[in-house]
Amino acid sequence: MDTAPAPVGSLQPCSCQLPKMGDTWSQLPWPGPPHPAVLLVSLLLASGVMRSDAGTSCPVLCTCHNQVVDCSSQRLFSVPPDLPMDTRNLSLAHNRITAVPPGYLTCYMELRVLDLRNNSLVELPPGLFLHAKRLAHLDLSYNNLSHVPADMFQEAHGLVHIDLSHNPWLRRVHPQAFQGLVHLRDLDLSYGGLAFLSLEALEGLPGLVTLQIGGNPWVCGCTMEPLLKWLRNRIQRCTADSQLAECRGPPEVEGAPLFSLTEESFKACHLTLTLDDYLFIAFVGFVVSIASVVTNFLLGITANCCHRWSKASEEEEI
Repeated sequence: MDTAPAPVGSLQPCSCQLPKMGDTWSQLPWPGPPHPAVLLVSLLLASGVMRSDAGTSCPVLCTCHNQVVDCSSQRLFSVPPDLPMDTRNLSLAHNRITAVPPGYLTCYMELRVLDLRNNSLVELPPGLFLHAKRLAHLDLSYNNLSHVPADMFQEAHGLVHIDLSHNPWLRRVHPQAFQGLVHLRDLDLSYGGLAFLSLEALEGLPGLVTLQIGGNPWVCGCTMEPLLKWLRNRIQRCTADSQLAECRGPPEVEGAPLFSLTEESFKACHLTLTLDDYLFIAFVGFVVSIASVVTNFLLGITANCCHRWSKASEEEEI
């Protein structure tokens, strides 16, 4: 059955299979014993073809050298469809890429570094890093990411450095966003739109050494106390940009450095009312309501008396 050709420019899923030279040579007629020189040249050409087919062809507008593919600053609106299979370092920085297709990294098992900074990414497809088990450095800074879902880094357990800084619309990090990243040492969440960060999102990172969270509009209410308490206990082991992290609210702590808040700052969060307190509040409410009724009654009598007196005065004058 004939199949329709794929549209020009469409991204085709890679098969991750290398061509077999035997499939080509087996179809050729036997020419007889070759001359040694011809055999040598044929072998050299064949080896060159095999190296090319093994995945060293370079995408248009990119440069490739020593397993490094550099496609940065090329005004790309989409990712290049074909990369060398043995790519270790891929730079797509400083472009206009708005989306990464699902399964884009499936064939690149050797990928160690992925640079996607300064693009227009709003989100990443689920399972993008399922086969990128050797990925160690990921840069997603200067994009338009709005949230970090639970499955964003699924199976990418080798990550050591993640940069999510300068995503101004980043307002939510799922509590399980970094689950399983036991080797993560550097995490940059600075200069986003975060007002709150769950303690659960960080406490599962035993190897964390550097944490950048400054430049966010933190709301330092009672919900932030567990995270700040954890950070204070880790501050000697984990370098943080403590001078840049400030509270934007509530008004009583606006402008205060995040790490300057102590347990005393959250004392009001732990106030509990006893039975006597509730009885006192109920009694005060009862007294206030009775006083309100009496006051309204007296005001009504006074108004009625004034009305009668005014009417009597008018009759006397007549």
